[in-house]
Amino acid sequence: MLLISARVLGEIALKLKQPAVIGEILAGVLLGPSLLGNIEVISPFVDLYRYPSVMLEAISLIGALMLLFITGYEIDLGLIKHHAKSASSTALGGLIIPLIGGYLISSIIPDKFLVNPSERFIFSLFIATAMSVSAIPVIAKVLIDLNLLRRDIGQITIAAGMIDDAVAWILLSFVLGLIQIGSITLSDSAYAVIKVLAFAVLGFLAGRILAKEFLQLIQDKVESRYKSITLIFSFIFLYASIAQMIHLEAVFGAFIAGIVFSQISSVPKEAIIRIESITFGVFAPIFFASAGLKVDIKALFNPELALLALALITVATISKIFGAYVGARLLAKVDHWTALSFGAGLNARGAIQIIIATIGLSFSVISPEIFSVIILMAVITSIISPVMLKYTLGKVIPKESELKRLEHEEITKDLLIKSINRVLLPVRRRPDYEKKMIEAKIIQRIASRKDISVTLLTVTDEQQKNESLNFLDNLSALFTASNLNKKIVVSDNPLNSILEEAKRSYDLIVIGATERTSHSLKIFNPLVDELLRLSPCRSLVIQASSFKENWQPKKILVPSNASLASKRAAELAFSLVNGENEEVIILTVIETKRDVYNLDIEGNVRERQKSFAMQSLLELKKLGESLGVNVSVFVEFGSDVENVILNKAVEYDIDLVIVGTDVRPAGESLYIGPRVERILNNCTCPVAVFNSQ
Repeated sequence: MLLISARVLGEIALKLKQPAVIGEILAGVLLGPSLLGNIEVISPFVDLYRYPSVMLEAISLIGALMLLFITGYEIDLGLIKHHAKSASSTALGGLIIPLIGGYLISSIIPDKFLVNPSERFIFSLFIATAMSVSAIPVIAKVLIDLNLLRRDIGQITIAAGMIDDAVAWILLSFVLGLIQIGSITLSDSAYAVIKVLAFAVLGFLAGRILAKEFLQLIQDKVESRYKSITLIFSFIFLYASIAQMIHLEAVFGAFIAGIVFSQISSVPKEAIIRIESITFGVFAPIFFASAGLKVDIKALFNPELALLALALITVATISKIFGAYVGARLLAKVDHWTALSFGAGLNARGAIQIIIATIGLSFSVISPEIFSVIILMAVITSIISPVMLKYTLGKVIPKESELKRLEHEEITKDLLIKSINRVLLPVRRRPDYEKKMIEAKIIQRIASRKDISVTLLTVTDEQQKNESLNFLDNLSALFTASNLNKKIVVSDNPLNSILEEAKRSYDLIVIGATERTSHSLKIFNPLVDELLRLSPCRSLVIQASSFKENWQPKKILVPSNASLASKRAAELAFSLVNGENEEVIILTVIETKRDVYNLDIEGNVRERQKSFAMQSLLELKKLGESLGVNVSVFVEFGSDVENVILNKAVEYDIDLVIVGTDVRPAGESLYIGPRVERILNNCTCPVAVFNSQ
């Protein structure tokens, strides 16, 4: 019931052009003791607020952990480093002024609302600390709802919030230390600071190495479809547990885990999509609704308490917004509306303040009345924050550099190269292994764009196992990939062995086809044909008519017919060139049909065909240039498409032709079309057939 209500009210909020988090929080308020929870007929179905539910708290915590993991995964460390001054200045102002405001307002709270009036100093420090925090899960959800997480303002707000929270938890440890032992030494203070920094730094550095190694291990050894998701959740819970063990907040650990995995390019995109789906579809709505369940508006029927709540919420809101504004405006020199947006975003307290309030209640620092006020403050600020943020952002004018970055991210978000993380290169033992140089150079070009794992695989018999190992050792010298693996499989069925290996989460299999068969029914040779036809992942077959020792793919020709296969071939070409003297040429050849053009006296059909073809080519050109690649596009007419392509390959002095295909395992023989076969049979330079299925 809680989940359904949260989803329904979240959808209503979206219909009203407000972030879904507002509706999700209000769903909890609606079902809680403030409204429906008091109706005798309904209360048995919504009495989660009456009896603390271990299950609800566990689900809420999982929701917070998953949300913080996704937030960390979306963090761009390079972008934050670039805006470090803005983030730190905003955090400084958003921390100091709420601390001062919280301490001052606490000093005038009537004694009857205090547990122990003689310990007002500790009480005031606690309230000041509670006011200074920002709820990163709420901020993250608001930014996601408003599609702002990748914006500069979103990244800076998250970074500032993490700084504020880290300092706030250190301050909270001081307060709890004062309660338990009556004093805090310099060594205690240093330990609290070092603890946070050490966890963040060591968690990031060690975690990145471990996560990468474990991911490589499970991709090689584990066949389960959801193995990557299992690994990610293991790291989330591990980091959260360690954080709690050293008396930090669990969500801080999940956030660091997200940053760790954001630095590993081989994380399958499918795993992240599945985690996001279950987070925003199930756990996050319950997390926010459960915060609303804790609100009891009836407590405000006491006029004195209601006035106190109003005063505390007003001071908390104004001090956080004003503090962040002053820090960003005066120290970082950002514009008025951007600084105000930082304040609006950081004003959300959410579940983090609820957690702190719960700690204060358990340590008898605050009374139940003050606890209710802090809970109300957490919910109200979480509702105010997205409304105000939505308004202020409408006044913010993005910088040209940010717009270009966002445009580049949008253009390249589904880029082929991003999905290629593991490459398999099957090789057979041979004396002239240098002839694998073409495959090696192509793989190295891909590796220059991103961090990839390359596996050299050879299939042999037991007697030649040692010779095969020496062969792979020698062959590995041709590769400079940072993550190179060598595998030997003893088998009398190379095809099945290679296909079985390819099923182990590889993204691309590169196959050399330097030798042609004389068998008329085979395009390359029996083994290569079957690998291309049955490969469970993308495949790239490279055929070289002759071997050139200093060969480099400096000029690549991609025939295009506006299909997805030819687009993927162009994307592959973009990943292979680098440098000002290298170029990708994309060519569309329109076949001239005599019966059509004889009737086209004014040439309208011809011009329309050329216009449509050029429009498609210009989109590819824009994509290539956004990656820093020199791209030329041409439209040619000819009665024989293959001859035009072959002639242009000679005319442009092409080093490599990449032909895109979409091979499906239908029938018992490989079929890639007569045009591709003619190009393979007659091209004077190497040809790569890319099956981008």
